[in-house]
Amino acid sequence: MLFKRLMFVLAAVLIAIPVSSASAAEEFDKSKWYKTIVDYEFVAPFAVAPIRNDVMIIDSRPYARRYDVGHIPMAVSIPDSQFDTMSGLLPKDKNLQLIFYCGGLKCPLSHKSAQKAEALGYAKVAVYAAGMPDWIKNGGIPAVATSYVKSLIDTGEAAVIVDARPLRIAKEGRVPGALMIPDSQFDKYAGLLPANKDTPLLFYCGGLKCPLSAKSAAKAKALGYSKVALYQVGYPDWVKVTGLVEKVVSPDAKAATVAVKPKTAPTKSYAFIKTAKPGQITAESFKALMGANAGKAMIVDVRDASEVKRDGTFKGAINIPVGELDQKMASLPKDRPVVFFCSTGGRAGEAYDTVSMLAEGVSAYFLDAEVTFKKDGSYTIKPNA
Repeated sequence: MLFKRLMFVLAAVLIAIPVSSASAAEEFDKSKWYKTIVDYEFVAPFAVAPIRNDVMIIDSRPYARRYDVGHIPMAVSIPDSQFDTMSGLLPKDKNLQLIFYCGGLKCPLSHKSAQKAEALGYAKVAVYAAGMPDWIKNGGIPAVATSYVKSLIDTGEAAVIVDARPLRIAKEGRVPGALMIPDSQFDKYAGLLPANKDTPLLFYCGGLKCPLSAKSAAKAKALGYSKVALYQVGYPDWVKVTGLVEKVVSPDAKAATVAVKPKTAPTKSYAFIKTAKPGQITAESFKALMGANAGKAMIVDVRDASEVKRDGTFKGAINIPVGELDQKMASLPKDRPVVFFCSTGGRAGEAYDTVSMLAEGVSAYFLDAEVTFKKDGSYTIKPNA
């Protein structure tokens, strides 16, 4: 089955209006600006995956004509014209940071919404006045909504959509026509990307907690691709909205070149480890490793070090980012099981794939679940469906 390529026309072409050339006369009357103004440097650290729970970025522009074709990653759409009816989407905690933005210095929508949020009692409200044009100008990668991706597929326009998830996961189901290039193997398979650097590229992975698509998108930009965007809500939202997935039953030649090798079964079995699928430890069995069976397995957190520092991790777990696993394979024990986890299960599964293929004698498992750490040291584990 040959892959169908889909056209992705970046909204940045329409919205990347240079803010540096805007004169005072062209700007929205500053006397009506909201009192707290922030810039790109303030916003950028919040617009990354995994999504943070201490801030909300709000896009005040119209949904269909603006948000769905290009917005700041992690932003929620609450058009100013619908603020009153959609204000329930705002966080319950009124001490969390809110950042509103819209179409740039000439746009009043974000300022109006910020004032409405303050009137509702929100204590930390700010406006990114330069907005979406400034985001593009500073090299920020835009994100798109599921409705936009679906419209591209429905109209049959050509493009390259890239699934940055581990191959094991992508082969179970992907956005129709997506090219499978796992982020950890991006350099190895970058040659599968089109030679024309003006070709639109759209990267996705496992949702708002998954950083793989953003990493791959940044690598594509570094290679000179000029039309790069994120489908950050990714595969989970695609399934939720469309219910349409494509499984690779008989992949074409290009897909076969990136197919994973058959995974070997763990070299040993352990009575205290129960699996839902081969290599996939159950949530109950994993939780037992935090309690009654503590110390019986090496627990490896494969998130980035910055995520571990910010959010914390399980007591006794060691941190080996998935991108560094190849170099640290020799440190994995062969006398007890090794269990990988991350924030969504995506990187943990990739670590399992890598070790199963390359580390002979290591009994590897992974947790396919969303893991969230709380400030009080507690955590939640939500198995993926």
